[in-house]
Amino acid sequence: MKKYRNLLIGILTVILVGFIIPENRVNPVLGASKGDWNAQSFWYEPWGSSGVHKGVDIFAQHNTPVRASTHQMILYKGSVPKGGVIILSLGAKWRLHYYAHLADTVADLPLFISSRETIGSVGDTGNAKGKPPHLHYVVLSLLPLPWKVDSSTQGFKKAFYLDPEPYLIRTGSL
Repeated sequence: MKKYRNLLIGILTVILVGFIIPENRVNPVLGASKGDWNAQSFWYEPWGSSGVHKGVDIFAQHNTPVRASTHQMILYKGSVPKGGVIILSLGAKWRLHYYAHLADTVADLPLFISSRETIGSVGDTGNAKGKPPHLHYVVLSLLPLPWKVDSSTQGFKKAFYLDPEPYLIRTGSL
C-alpha cells in the first residue's frame, strides 16, 4: 500500500510542478507584430473541414524563423496531411503547442527547448499550399477548463483550445 501511495504522491508532484513552471511566452514568429494576424481568426467559422478555426495564423515572409513560444518538450516533429510540416510540444501549465505549415524544422532539434529558440521557419505546407506563407499556431490545455465552454459551434472544445491571440499581443515581437 505504501508503494502505491508514494507513486501517487510522485505523480501529483509532477503535475503540480507542471503548473508552477513559468510560461515565459514570446511570439513564435520572429519580428511579427499585431498586424500580422487577425484577432478574430480564433474560432472563426465556417473553416473548411474542421468547421471552426482553432488557432491563429501569423503571416510572414517564407522562411522567417519560428521560435519556441515557451520552454517546452518536443513530442512530435514531422508531417501530417492538413498541417504539413509540424511540431507538437508540451510546455508549462500542461499546454500543448502546435506549430503548423512550417517550411522546415531545425534538423537537430533537442528534446527540451528554451523559449525563443528557433525551431523551424514559416511556410505553406499541408493545406496551406498555394496560400500566403504563415504559421498556424494552436495552444491546447491537457486539463479541461470548463468555464471556457460556450454555445458557439463546437464551443465545448473551448475547454481545451485556448485563444493564443492575447499572448501574442502581450509579448509583441520580442
